[in-house]
Amino acid sequence: MTPDLTKQILTQTAETVLTRRYYIKDSTGEVVETWETLCQRVSNAVAQADKKSKQFEALREAYFRMMYHLDFLPNSPCLMNAGTGIGQLAACFVLPIEDSMDGIFTAIRNGALVHKTGGGTGYSFSRLRSKNASVRSTQGVASGPLSFAAVFDTATETIKQGGKRRGANMGVLRIDHPDIMDFISAKEDQNKFTNFNFSVAITDDFMTAVEAGEEYALIEPSTGEKVGTLNAHAVFEKIIDLAWHNGEPGVLFIDVANRDNTTPQLGDFEATNPCGEQWLLPYESCNLGSLNLSNFVKNGKVDYKRLENVVQVATSFLDNVIDCNVFPIPEIEEMTLKTRKIGMGIMGLHDMLIQLGLPYGSEEGRTQAAEIMNFVREKAEARSIEIAEEKGAFPAYDADINDYPARRNAALTSIQPTGTVSMIADCASGCEPYFSIVMVKNVMDGDRLILVNKHFEQVARKEGFYSEELMTKVADSGTVIGHDEIPEHWQEVFRTAQDVTPEDHIRMQGILQNNGVDSSISKTINLPNSATREEVELSYVLGYKLGCKGLTVYRDGSRDQQVLNTKDSEASEQQTALVSSAGRKKSLPDTLSAKRYRLKDQDQKSVYIIVCFDENEQPMEVFAKFPFDNRVDLKDKSTMWTTTCRLVSLALRFNIPASEIIKQLDRSSGHMLDLPAQLSKLFKSFMAGTQHGFASICPECSGTLVFEEGCETCHECGYSKCS
Repeated sequence: MTPDLTKQILTQTAETVLTRRYYIKDSTGEVVETWETLCQRVSNAVAQADKKSKQFEALREAYFRMMYHLDFLPNSPCLMNAGTGIGQLAACFVLPIEDSMDGIFTAIRNGALVHKTGGGTGYSFSRLRSKNASVRSTQGVASGPLSFAAVFDTATETIKQGGKRRGANMGVLRIDHPDIMDFISAKEDQNKFTNFNFSVAITDDFMTAVEAGEEYALIEPSTGEKVGTLNAHAVFEKIIDLAWHNGEPGVLFIDVANRDNTTPQLGDFEATNPCGEQWLLPYESCNLGSLNLSNFVKNGKVDYKRLENVVQVATSFLDNVIDCNVFPIPEIEEMTLKTRKIGMGIMGLHDMLIQLGLPYGSEEGRTQAAEIMNFVREKAEARSIEIAEEKGAFPAYDADINDYPARRNAALTSIQPTGTVSMIADCASGCEPYFSIVMVKNVMDGDRLILVNKHFEQVARKEGFYSEELMTKVADSGTVIGHDEIPEHWQEVFRTAQDVTPEDHIRMQGILQNNGVDSSISKTINLPNSATREEVELSYVLGYKLGCKGLTVYRDGSRDQQVLNTKDSEASEQQTALVSSAGRKKSLPDTLSAKRYRLKDQDQKSVYIIVCFDENEQPMEVFAKFPFDNRVDLKDKSTMWTTTCRLVSLALRFNIPASEIIKQLDRSSGHMLDLPAQLSKLFKSFMAGTQHGFASICPECSGTLVFEEGCETCHECGYSKCS
């Protein structure tokens, strides 16, 4: 196969991600695949749907080249499972929860089967009767949706998705459910519902009531009767407050989504997948893939001819995935085959705009993005109509109801998270701007490695403003903005996610939603740490007015248990020495604030690191806690970790400079997941400044997570909290 193949050179990061998550391993854990053989495995498996066709060999070859050259990549379950014994290739599902014990625990069982095969699930809890509502069968009262959401959360925690993808859920409750206030506040404590994203399903009537400052009705789902009212603006303010506090709950504009429901005769949308880009009917699944737009710019212009060809091949590929899929339960297979929805998305949008010299936050940039997405949608539909002529339209197509041509797929496009696949493709994720242009990576013995965005380095060298000194300055400040050495035009083109205004983030999402996106978009509206609640409210209102189907707002630094990802040089000078003078032991007050970090050791066992801070947010004490301290076989390890933490705490209290503590920890590290390495990463993060880039600690590699596409993702190892 492919004798004339031009070898595709992947980045070191791509190879690391593939090795950790995608390549098949033998019984000893040794990798037995390469990028070439992985692409062969996937293309051969997906082409089997056309095994009897005269086009079989040509399709298999086209699928292979499209993936191998990184023009298009399917979602992670397809890359992981195609051609293996698992065979479950879909990424996202929505499962119904009926208002009965049998219905609830059937949903839990079905969710476990989905998670086991690598899928994410969306649930609407809106059908469940409210807390204290009567239950005639038992003469008792209901415990409410949140009590059962906790059961779903616990079940998800138990399921390990083949060691490659963790369980992820979206929990949705309608704004008119009587328990809505409890739901809105449910994740204020971030140690609860850790396997869920929560979103409120907001109706048009509610938004009208917000604008008018009126009351709106609460409806008991078990009876359909009005059971009370709430002031719409007060409820909206509570949503805003919690979103400002830590980014949850998100909002889903459910009526906006249902207006675009292509099969209303089958039911209404109730929920989305975990990251919000797929509105699905109960038991539907969706097969996703993303075009790498960075590969379609030639001589400063979009190569539309080549893009059209890849869109056509990718549409056939995604449609075939449905027929090759091994579905986790019969109900999902039945519903998926009825509608045959696919989700062709994009990644590398920012790369494309950079190559075209267009700022992401400009009107020109948005116009170009809309043109591209419309083109993708147009060509995907044309190919879907051709496939329908060959194989038949999706079975739920009804010419009396549907005002569009008979096609193979009820939905064609969405914009989904591409965290790990965009790392393989070496491009910006989804429709997001780059999170950083120049990064610092701390390596052994306190050395710093400067990582420069490939486009920025190319432009800087070509235009003569590249220098190691400038790259260091950009890394330390976390932004290209404000550096006189960089021409103003390129400062605008290379604005990062934090440099783009919230309004420009929302306007990009809005214009894409209304130009070529059938389902929805997974995107984060980044706000500075200084953003007010009023600015969060304006973001939600603008998003609704622009026709967005859902929004995730994230205020920089608003999550607990966070460390810093990039740093400001002025702040660094103030904080590099965490203490001002050595040799005098600090006394500890009776009360210290603390943050807990859940990490993994070399054996993939959870270890909790607790760091206590003084009033200036400087670390003062460190503790390690094993969940299984009482186990004899872990006693020595637990003792070693405890002793190391005591010594680090003592060094802190004696004002030993953090740089010296880090140096000793790095010298003691034998493995990236051992305690000295973990503590070193923590302290390096504490030494950073506060301008940009707050993110949680990666539980797999102890790197830092960034919040994008509605989820936290590690750019070092490819871990994603949502997949």
